[in-house]
Amino acid sequence: MSDLVMSQATPVVKPWASSKASFHLVQAVCIFIIALVVISPLFMLLIASLKDDRFQILADMGSFRAFWVSDPTLANFREVAHFSGELAFGRYLLNSLLILAVTVGGGLVVNSMAGFVLAWGSLRGKAVLLALVVALYVIPQESIIMPLVVMVSRAGMTDTFAVQILPWVASPLYIFLFYQFFAQLPKELYEAAEIDGASVFRIYRSIYMPLSLPALATVSILMGIESWNQYLWPTLVTQTDYARPISVAIATFFGQDSIYWDRAMAASVLMMIPILALYLAFQRWFVSSFVGSAVKG
Repeated sequence: MSDLVMSQATPVVKPWASSKASFHLVQAVCIFIIALVVISPLFMLLIASLKDDRFQILADMGSFRAFWVSDPTLANFREVAHFSGELAFGRYLLNSLLILAVTVGGGLVVNSMAGFVLAWGSLRGKAVLLALVVALYVIPQESIIMPLVVMVSRAGMTDTFAVQILPWVASPLYIFLFYQFFAQLPKELYEAAEIDGASVFRIYRSIYMPLSLPALATVSILMGIESWNQYLWPTLVTQTDYARPISVAIATFFGQDSIYWDRAMAASVLMMIPILALYLAFQRWFVSSFVGSAVKG
């Protein structure tokens, strides 16, 4: 009788439960490895920016000493955070922030308006226009760089903020993203607003824009990253420190005779902070936009 009771009380481990636990363990290990690969270069960059010996930074590369600093210092940040002089990275950072804010702000307005018109406007040949927008996205930017340089130089726009903003405000990719978002909204919403006597601009501003927060966040992050990482274009159209962004200024540390790794690392950390803050500010809507697209797809 006692043997029967003990046999009934002994839990039975199901094979599928064991395999599920193993799967979760492997999944956790893979996520940890991926996170380590992504975060380790950023952590190494931060540690290197706190070292005051550029030769020691180079010597520590390739070993675990690159992830440790025994005597941290902020001297590198103090050297590059000036607003005038040879290392005026404070000014370069402000230039980049101004270019980023105007480009993203103007891009949201221009691209969302174009996407709304393609989705709900009463234009003839909207399908042809949409096909042209998609076709323009296929053309690489590098292929039109030189004609653009000639155009802006003849217009007298070189070495200005406008020349780094105007060519990139409108983008086929972001127009298509807004078109895709607006087109999937219910048609009854637009028709009801029309019946109430709302104009097209009022419908766009008061109804569709408040509903497009995920699309706005996605375009803000993508356009912000694209604008912040611009290097070739500002190198070609800026000659002085007046409008030079920080992405171009960092290249001055890598000369033919010597490389100032300590200052370059500190400037790179300063360059990373604003775009990381932009992503953290909009990440909730950014993630929800991709999740929603995946579910609908």
